Amino acid sequence: MKSGKKYSLKDIANDLNISKTTVSLVLNNKGNENKISADTQKRIKDYAKKNDYVPNQLARGLSIGKSETIGLIIPNISDTFYSKVAGIIEREAQEQGYTVLFSSSYEDPKKEGKLIHSMLNRQVDGLIIASTQHNQKEIDFLKKEKFPFVLFDRYYPDKDTDYVVVDNYLGTKKITEHLLNLGRKRIGLITLKPGLEPIAQRLQGYKDALTQFNIKSEESYIVEIERESYFKEIENALVGLVLAKDPVDAIVFSTHYLASQGLRVLKKLAINVPKDVAIVSFDELSAFDIVEPPITSVIQPTNEIGSAAVKILLNKINGTTLKKTETRVLETKLEIRGSCGQL
Repeated sequence: MKSGKKYSLKDIANDLNISKTTVSLVLNNKGNENKISADTQKRIKDYAKKNDYVPNQLARGLSIGKSETIGLIIPNISDTFYSKVAGIIEREAQEQGYTVLFSSSYEDPKKEGKLIHSMLNRQVDGLIIASTQHNQKEIDFLKKEKFPFVLFDRYYPDKDTDYVVVDNYLGTKKITEHLLNLGRKRIGLITLKPGLEPIAQRLQGYKDALTQFNIKSEESYIVEIERESYFKEIENALVGLVLAKDPVDAIVFSTHYLASQGLRVLKKLAINVPKDVAIVSFDELSAFDIVEPPITSVIQPTNEIGSAAVKILLNKINGTTLKKTETRVLETKLEIRGSCGQL
């Protein structure tokens, strides 16, 4: 009968008159390899279960050389894309017996660097990072120390690392091609200023789609804005595109939050979507399929991203892969909805 006390390894060992070492080996699933009888293993496990034994994770980590903890560093946990991926990573890690420590860098390279070292000091077994792409020093340090880590969403093209990303180039190329196939020819792009590899790839996908249709890429149709001030800058960007003498007839937004704010501004300007201008977004918000009109979007496979990142990292932690590096480039899905219209 349970007494309400918190049982320790020593308590179980004393109550069963079995050595503490034997109890520890059994509860760490090392009974068979240490030739402990099946009957003794059963007695220990049954007793631990009956008394709700909870292992001391720190002590267990020291005994097996692992903390069974993964560090996750992302730009912002409130961003819907990163929160979705973080949820998948947490679920997948828990299924493998790992807990996840979350932190947000808020796109600050110095903060990201401090978070990496803070995670290391907390003895995590590995790291999953959506990097600011301005921390080459820390990435080189992790590689030099042979510390298990996986990058996702962003990576360093000139560095040999494990990573999981989507095909940003092809995703944006397809969404631009869709607009062109609908007869839209004056297609604008509202994107972020250079600095992140995914954004650069999306810009190139947009340009190459136009070239493929023998349409010149007009520099005045491409508006790059600061991430920190996009909420304010986007109105000027849209005024310049939709109220110009020769206005665009479609706009590609390179991120979901640019599209979301863009829709607010277009409503304020009394611009009809898609009659006046067609709208498409790379990535999406949950409301994009219920607003009127629903927004055509490039959907990123968040489940696959999170699952692949955890699998690759655990392979590194457990030494179950012979590959020097593992990389995944996942396909996106084009979800066609009413915001494109038909000319």
